[in-house]
Amino acid sequence: MEIIEKLNSRLLDQSSRKCKLDAEVYRQRALMYSQMEGAVSVLSDMQADKSYVYKSKTAIALGLSMKENPSEIDSIWEEEIIKKIHPDDRVKKYIHELRFYEMMDAMDPELRADYSVLSTIRMKDENNEYRLVKHRMFYIYSPDNGKLRFALCLYQIALEGILPSDSAFMIINMAKGEIVVKDKLNYQNILSKRELEILKYIGEGYASKEIAGFLSISINTVSRHRQNILEKLKVKNSVQAFKDSFY
Repeated sequence: MEIIEKLNSRLLDQSSRKCKLDAEVYRQRALMYSQMEGAVSVLSDMQADKSYVYKSKTAIALGLSMKENPSEIDSIWEEEIIKKIHPDDRVKKYIHELRFYEMMDAMDPELRADYSVLSTIRMKDENNEYRLVKHRMFYIYSPDNGKLRFALCLYQIALEGILPSDSAFMIINMAKGEIVVKDKLNYQNILSKRELEILKYIGEGYASKEIAGFLSISINTVSRHRQNILEKLKVKNSVQAFKDSFY
């Protein structure tokens, strides 16, 4: 999946290995968020390519395993959680994380701590039914080299009537209480019917060869459609193009 590959190439930047931040300090902070906010808290360490997952009772409501708490994963991707996200929202989550990364990368390092991602996503619960979940994401950068070291993600059951009634993705300035970027992409209008079909399969984790088989088309055709999807959603564009895609 091209989006995942792009994220990995940026998030797992080898130069970040010069970072001297104490991982244990941030693990304790992730635990605190989980306990105080009743959230599933995920701390991803870009230097070690690991994630630490701290679970509250929210995890039970979402049907997540409580056998190990906290659990340690040898990846920056928390697969058990990601698999529960609606395929459409999963792809949007990846796209917006890439955009958030590019926006932060181009920003004055002293301002980065003011920004975070706030989204509402659909996730399957303990009854295998979709319900709205509030997702927040924060980036922590190394003071040694200015590179991204940690990402902290929080998952909470959304309060009815407080957040949008459907999925939504925003970048906010926490210091000013402002929405900086609000997603207004309507994929139904931007992408063709075939591209929407392929996007759905991409979101479900299928490889190009498998998608080609499902749709009875060639792998080259799938690859071309995937490239068109990325270009139409402006995933590869500069920060200015990123801003132009939103209001």
